[in-house]
Amino acid sequence: MPKIELISFKLCPFVQRSVITLLEKDIPFAITYIELDDKPDWFLALSPTGKVPVLKIDQSKVLFESAVINEYLDEITPPSLHPNDPFEKAQNRAWIEFGSNLLMTSYRFTVASDPEKLAEQRKLLVNLLVKLDTEVAGQSFFNGKSFSLVDTAIAPIFRWIEILDRRFDTGLMQEAPGLTPWSNNLLNRPSVKYSVVDDFEDLYLSRLLDSDAQLRFKLKD
Repeated sequence: MPKIELISFKLCPFVQRSVITLLEKDIPFAITYIELDDKPDWFLALSPTGKVPVLKIDQSKVLFESAVINEYLDEITPPSLHPNDPFEKAQNRAWIEFGSNLLMTSYRFTVASDPEKLAEQRKLLVNLLVKLDTEVAGQSFFNGKSFSLVDTAIAPIFRWIEILDRRFDTGLMQEAPGLTPWSNNLLNRPSVKYSVVDDFEDLYLSRLLDSDAQLRFKLKD
């Protein structure tokens, strides 16, 4: 097994995807946290995009982009978390890409700086959640009973939504109730629970409340 180091930001959902995969595949790894507001030069030398996650392999090889990292981790530790059927595997990869769009839309919703932008981004986010609901309503995981790389890609979104609905009463899951079984299964799964630092929620709320995000005015008492 190669020596694995994941370079991360404590709040990044794309990093959480790779941590989940590492834990699911039982791959030993080290994790190094950086501050995205003050990226060290050594990190910028490693990451062509300047984004996390970055995966260092045996200290000399580097991969970036969470979906690519997860594919690599899956391939070096069979059995695969992808379906065997070529079409189903391709379809899963397409939904992973959909999940990336969903994550970015979720982020834009949380940082919207005025009521109009907040409403606009909520509408876009809900539309994506409804599309996902149509695909997997009532299922335990994306592929039914089998945990897959799509689940690693979507789990961080459900963590965000759970916090937003509970602390800000955003009502997002009410818009796509068929996703509730899937969300509950993922949020209760050990790999998902331990994919974030212990004080993740406090750090997330502190960062949001210190920003100009419109959501900060909707925090529950």
